[in-house]
Amino acid sequence: MSAHVEATVFANFLIGLREGLEATLVVGILIAYLVKTDRRDQIPKVWAGVAIAIVISFAFGAALTFGPRGLTFKAQEAIGGTLSIVAVGFVTWMIFWMARQARNIKGELESKIDLAMGGTGLVVLALLAVGREGLETALFLWAATRATGETVEPLIGALLGLVAAVVLGVGVYRGALRLDLGKFFTWTGGFLVVVAAGVLSYGIHDLQEAGILPGLHNVAFDVSGAIPPGSWYGTLLKGTVNFNPTTTWLQLACWLLYLVPTMTLFVLQVRRPSSPSTPAPASTQSQAAQTPPQSQSAPSPTA
Repeated sequence: MSAHVEATVFANFLIGLREGLEATLVVGILIAYLVKTDRRDQIPKVWAGVAIAIVISFAFGAALTFGPRGLTFKAQEAIGGTLSIVAVGFVTWMIFWMARQARNIKGELESKIDLAMGGTGLVVLALLAVGREGLETALFLWAATRATGETVEPLIGALLGLVAAVVLGVGVYRGALRLDLGKFFTWTGGFLVVVAAGVLSYGIHDLQEAGILPGLHNVAFDVSGAIPPGSWYGTLLKGTVNFNPTTTWLQLACWLLYLVPTMTLFVLQVRRPSSPSTPAPASTQSQAAQTPPQSQSAPSPTA
């Protein structure tokens, strides 16, 4: 296997692993809570929502792949550049959302289950929870595929990542595997910030080729002599972080303006949970302190 193929498979493996593990953990929380509250009859609704989400995600990916065909070169570049930037926005939001909600996602989902019981509410809950990850994965993989110029390798890497995510998720929720989810989402989140910066740079280049943005021939640097695109290290950088040896000034500016503040905010967000962890027990204790009077006052009318 060539270095280019290995790099592409590895980068998309991590994307599929992270997104797939998020979706697997969500499904695990939903099913575990239904089992714990003796609502096993509602579990098929969860799987129905998951199935619908998977179908929609594949359909969305197919539309992205085959939809722009037949259009002019500039139209394809305009659509590709725009969707690449949209993909970066979605993935960035997902990274920060997981950094904030990783510790509270279980309680949040369990409260939503109680509200969604009856009818198709649970189907919609599972559909939205898993579908969001599926659509983000399809969009981001499509953008990464355009950036690397490969089609099969990114899909292989993503599928391997999804399979690994399912295995890890099942192991975590059965207690057979201990995985430090905090470190996992921290390291993969930092990696995805770098990957997203590369996708953004490539999207800017697409819009320049489409004539929407200027500066296509204003090259900031050209290191193709030192880092040939066909070399193993050139293909490694291209497959993992979408590095382009020939980069325009606008690409470089957008790459820096995204990477530096986003990575800084991400690091600050990751380090922040240690301080607000103290108020959480207090609020929990205050809620627990309020529940006994209610449980004591409830039986008194019946008595």
